[in-house]
Amino acid sequence: MIIDLHIHSKTCSDGNLPVDEIIKEAKTRNINLMSITDHDSIGCQKQAMTLAQQNNIQYISGVELNITFSHPNLDKVSSLDLLGYNFDVHNKTLQQKLQQISKYREERAKKILEKLNAEFEKEGLEAFTGDDLKAIQSSADGALGRPHIADYLIRKGIVHDRKEAFNKYLVKCNVPKYPLYLEEASSLLKNAGGITVLAHPNDPYGTSLVKLTNSLQEQTRIIETSMLQYIDGVECWHSRNTAQTTNHYVSFSKKHNLIMTGGSDCHQNPIIMGTVKVPDFVAQQFTK
Repeated sequence: MIIDLHIHSKTCSDGNLPVDEIIKEAKTRNINLMSITDHDSIGCQKQAMTLAQQNNIQYISGVELNITFSHPNLDKVSSLDLLGYNFDVHNKTLQQKLQQISKYREERAKKILEKLNAEFEKEGLEAFTGDDLKAIQSSADGALGRPHIADYLIRKGIVHDRKEAFNKYLVKCNVPKYPLYLEEASSLLKNAGGITVLAHPNDPYGTSLVKLTNSLQEQTRIIETSMLQYIDGVECWHSRNTAQTTNHYVSFSKKHNLIMTGGSDCHQNPIIMGTVKVPDFVAQQFTK
């Protein structure tokens, strides 16, 4: 059985393929169970469900919420990702909150461009205008974020790739994301009938507990002391996991009777959908 519960689309997030092509690719790759988990957006879920059903693929509603996490024993606020599954896509409260976050994303993009223009002025580069903002917004079919600004910098010939865009501009020109705290995010998803899963907790290159500590033991201690009451599970299999990370989080999840999920976190460049070996029992957790 091939399972992938972490996929991003171009339609509603920062992936490179629209929903219909993702489902087509999933069919080609013989994926049996899947979920598109776009950033702070559930706008594509109905379409994905319909297309998956037409292609005889079991589908679970999904979303990836960026959350603000503050550990009481660490004088540091961190950004983490919380996956939500099996929620009611028609839930009004969840829809309204995500619309609010989407609006904030647009305001955030404007502020980032203002900071970029300050950097451009130092370098003698032409400032971005309202037309540039509109072009960036139009390129973002889904949730507008820094990757879309990075891609626009590439199109304008200012940088060569996303890595350079972030290293040279977007890290220093960053504006904080919408402050959605773990407690609120968990309530939103659970009140919509869903479950909550901590995404890629030890991802060295992504939004994870690595920003707080590299120690797997310390990471799980943080989860035990500050997160267990708000999460139902942990993403144990991920494309950037080492075997040590996976084994550690599988053991931790068994100890606390947590749901275990996994996925590629595929943004389709390259297409790695369905390449992470997720055990069959993961599917059984959603059919009980």
